[in-house]
Amino acid sequence: MNHMTGSEQFAMHGARATSGPFNGAMGVVFQIAGSSSQILIDTRGLSSFADHADQSIRMAGQVGSQVKMRVGGVWLIASIRAVTLDRRDPNIIVADIDFLGEGDEEAGSGRIAHFRRGITRYPTPGTEIFPVSTADMHQIYAADDRAHVRVGTVYPTQDTPAALYVDSMLGKHFALLGSTGTGKSTSAALILHRICDLAPQGHIVMIDPHGEYGAAFRDNGAIFDINNLALPYWLMNFEEHCEVFVTSQGAERTMDRDILAKCLLAARGRNRLAEGAARLTVDSPIPYLLSDLTTILQNEMGKLDKGTGTLPYLRLKTKIEEIKGDPRYSFMFSGMLVADTMQAFLAKIFRLPSDGKPISIIDVSAMPSDITSVVVSVLSRMVFDYAIWARTEPQRPILLICEEAHRYIPNTTTGGGQAVRKILERIAKEGRKYGVSLGLITQRPSDLAEGVLSQCGTIIAMRLNNDRDQAFVKAAMPEGARGFLDSIPALRNRECIICGEGVAVPIRVALDTLEEHRRPASSDPSFSDLWCQTGGEQEILERTVSRWRNQGR
Repeated sequence: MNHMTGSEQFAMHGARATSGPFNGAMGVVFQIAGSSSQILIDTRGLSSFADHADQSIRMAGQVGSQVKMRVGGVWLIASIRAVTLDRRDPNIIVADIDFLGEGDEEAGSGRIAHFRRGITRYPTPGTEIFPVSTADMHQIYAADDRAHVRVGTVYPTQDTPAALYVDSMLGKHFALLGSTGTGKSTSAALILHRICDLAPQGHIVMIDPHGEYGAAFRDNGAIFDINNLALPYWLMNFEEHCEVFVTSQGAERTMDRDILAKCLLAARGRNRLAEGAARLTVDSPIPYLLSDLTTILQNEMGKLDKGTGTLPYLRLKTKIEEIKGDPRYSFMFSGMLVADTMQAFLAKIFRLPSDGKPISIIDVSAMPSDITSVVVSVLSRMVFDYAIWARTEPQRPILLICEEAHRYIPNTTTGGGQAVRKILERIAKEGRKYGVSLGLITQRPSDLAEGVLSQCGTIIAMRLNNDRDQAFVKAAMPEGARGFLDSIPALRNRECIICGEGVAVPIRVALDTLEEHRRPASSDPSFSDLWCQTGGEQEILERTVSRWRNQGR
């Protein structure tokens, strides 16, 4: 079969060069295939767009710009993914396109109306191609009457608002990805502020590993850290208890776990709340005294023959007493946290009621690193368990935001921190059935557990510098958005590609500027300025050493 070149095809279909008025075509459809359709563009026509007043038309023919074509009474919209000069004719550009969606042609004006994702009919080769104007962009990206928030403007226009559909985005989880320094924290704060403004009675829990979001949500959030979190240790389930109290490995670990399970169940059973429990298990959130647990361990050890097999009991008892006496753990293992405060704790953390502060910021930055993953595990599991046990109640959906998500959902199944990995993976898979939404923020998507990113219905990708991360995100993106992903390395700070359930079609967005007092405390230090300053070093060191020794108190 004799394949025609681009220029022959172009000539055969009589494409008009658009050196005349703008309503002429800029090219024709060349090839239609499921995933790799191509168009031909006349370069002489493009030069006439270079000085056009409309910025979208000035962008015509560039990678990332959009084109439209008429099929019957419908306008099809496609995005240009790649462009190549025709080898035989320097006046012809061959461009790969991805179809985005279609809209009806408005009678009389010829404008696009009722735009929707996906297309019902493909064009035939030879169909004329036109550039998309800013007025068209307004129609394409106009938010419909679903609940939405504005987060920025659609590239390349200056004033086409980019809308995120809140219900679709939260209903199927979302991920915000971007290398360090691309404006990830500010973008997260922008999206959350907009959602809080739309839904002031919301319920959002955010895990903040660097203590940077407290400054951003001072006015509309409740901030919790080691000084006021007061997380009762008895809320931990058995798996989490093992991560804290069991230090051994291999066969010894199995033995220690069995002993801890038996003694923990006995300790929970001493509480009068256990008498009313139909079925008491080691996982039941029933308060118990740490001193009861050590006493029971001591008693069990006393029943053994002298000197045989006492080592596991001593190991557990020593670890429990060590944690009980360590002031760094007092936010969780204090003797003051024995009372049944579960209801008050859930009300405080889940903002039930929200009292105009719909977001809880859990600052884990000052917590000992060996217990951080357990704290995150307990909080995440409380969100999920609450949703399961409250199924028969009026629904109060909860959004859980996990910053630095690759720490808690690593792609390794060995080592510590497996309890938090299991619960976050479970929320990713099952959370939406129960009204739990997951928001993952990470700079290393390739380090996330496999499959978690593909559970996120909306992906907000900022610049990613690492090739492995880019490939990982491409694999998780829906087919139609692949073309947009090629521009991820070229994104400027505070620009992103959004695709998936939360937007009508994949879009490149220049994010809005967030007011100064609503920004997180994450700006980079200016070395050139700060290294020109001196004075007061002794006082700085005195105050710092004091805080260091007193663990922040």
